[in-house]
Amino acid sequence: MAHDAEHPAIPKLKQQLAEARIDRRDFLRTTTLLGLSATAAYAFADRVEGRTGQALAQASPAPRMGGTIRIQTRIDDPTNAHAAGWIANSNLIRQVCDYLVRTDTDNVTRPWLVESWQPSEDLKTWTLKLRRDVKWHNGRQFNADDVVWNMTRWLDPAVGSSTLGLMRGYMLEQFDTGQVRDGRPVMSTRLWDSKAIEKVDDFTVRLNLKEPQLAVPEHLFNWPNAILDPAQGGRFGVGANGTGPYELVALEVGRRAVYRAKRPYWQGTGPYADEIQYLDIGQDPAALLGALASRQVDMLYEADVTQLEALRSLPGVRVVQVPTAQCGVARMKVGERPFNDPRVRLAMKLAIDPGQILQVAGRGIGAPGEHHHVAPIHPEYAPLPGMGRDVARAKALLAEAGFPNGFDTEIYVRNAPAWEPTSVQAMVEQWKDIGARVRINVVPQEQMRDLWLRVPFCYTSWGHRPLGVMVLAIAYRTGVPFNESNYANPAFDALLTRAEGTADVEARRVMMGQLQTMLQEDGPIVQPFWRGIYTGVSTRLQGFNMHPTFFHFCHEWSVTA
Repeated sequence: MAHDAEHPAIPKLKQQLAEARIDRRDFLRTTTLLGLSATAAYAFADRVEGRTGQALAQASPAPRMGGTIRIQTRIDDPTNAHAAGWIANSNLIRQVCDYLVRTDTDNVTRPWLVESWQPSEDLKTWTLKLRRDVKWHNGRQFNADDVVWNMTRWLDPAVGSSTLGLMRGYMLEQFDTGQVRDGRPVMSTRLWDSKAIEKVDDFTVRLNLKEPQLAVPEHLFNWPNAILDPAQGGRFGVGANGTGPYELVALEVGRRAVYRAKRPYWQGTGPYADEIQYLDIGQDPAALLGALASRQVDMLYEADVTQLEALRSLPGVRVVQVPTAQCGVARMKVGERPFNDPRVRLAMKLAIDPGQILQVAGRGIGAPGEHHHVAPIHPEYAPLPGMGRDVARAKALLAEAGFPNGFDTEIYVRNAPAWEPTSVQAMVEQWKDIGARVRINVVPQEQMRDLWLRVPFCYTSWGHRPLGVMVLAIAYRTGVPFNESNYANPAFDALLTRAEGTADVEARRVMMGQLQTMLQEDGPIVQPFWRGIYTGVSTRLQGFNMHPTFFHFCHEWSVTA
């Protein structure tokens, strides 16, 4: 296929949009993943919907050069950047190290270090053309060797990246290590073929997939997938070499991270601020409000639901909100009693009223959950019949599973933000009605980092991913690093792989409906609601648009005098 040829699935998608069989969101997301530029995709959608000729938005004033932007956030150790498990940590890395692509606030993925991508008709060969005008901070030319090294490292099981879950179905194979643990062979993964990641020339990389995959560009922006300098061996810290708009000049875990502008930036936009300061000032809601009101910080990483009304009353502060697929899940390890019985897992879901939990813990801002971790804003979301509270059925399921008098267990949850322990407390009260007596262990963030993958029952906050299949691959595919429940369902894995490689929106949605049903009936999570997210931002901070995944693109921001 010629590099500039249109993928053969795109004409069908254009026809489906024109016939109103798919909506604008589905069209934009799928055609851009297939290699159509965002500009061309938006232009076609606008013509179909009669938007051509609409008045342009009023131009914003030119950004001011100079000044310092101060951002409240948690400062954890970002040393192993390719295994970053928290969004806040990825923001510490993102200011120094670019990504191959960028998924913007409109959830459309665009080229970044990659100039363009081209999938084959069968979605099994992806050709990535790299930009030729990018240099590392030390002056070295960015090239294909850098990309091959980084991708290979993402997929090294020893690194522990969540990208293993995303790419396992099409880039990896399982093999027996020859070791035995607890009487069972120890399995691991490796690239399925020696040319799975292939350097074509200095500015072209080809991915040769085991299975078809539509979302390769989305996966390149998974938050651990920053492009690091191979010469530094994958470690990130002060003085890290990057291609991004800033350099890290100071880092104190638990206190601050300071960045200095690195100009000129190859991208051509910014950086406007001379300095970025990330400040860790704790999690107390009153202290955070005070810091924003007194201009100690220009923005909060996230506002707690308890702060919303107070934020709206602060002078010189605006509240920014965005739809998202952020949520919390009460996940059960499927190998631990009593959660090893799918009837118990289903009973725990049926015991709660998601709408009521949303009102109590989320102040009604968001949407009720459906216990399958695919959000209504995901393009491939399949509407299913409601799964409301049914205490009688839940009790019957527990009796069938051998717990006619209920059972005792404990759940772990972070102490902040406040919506997390509040969610758990509300669910615990409802679980009492079926005889599930759940003790709550509230722990600080630092302790949760060590617990969330280990304990039998845990309430975990999950960040937004732009595709539902990405969430399912990271969290529920058998054997991947972030599968915190140890869920293992071969039928689920096989169907997920098929859905990932299906470009037809209508066909993929049918498969997603089946996957969502599997998780409702057999899956390991109680999901009370989808969160509405918001933050407080000083009016002196210009150019800020809230990303549904809390990603910070600081080079686009400026501050007034």
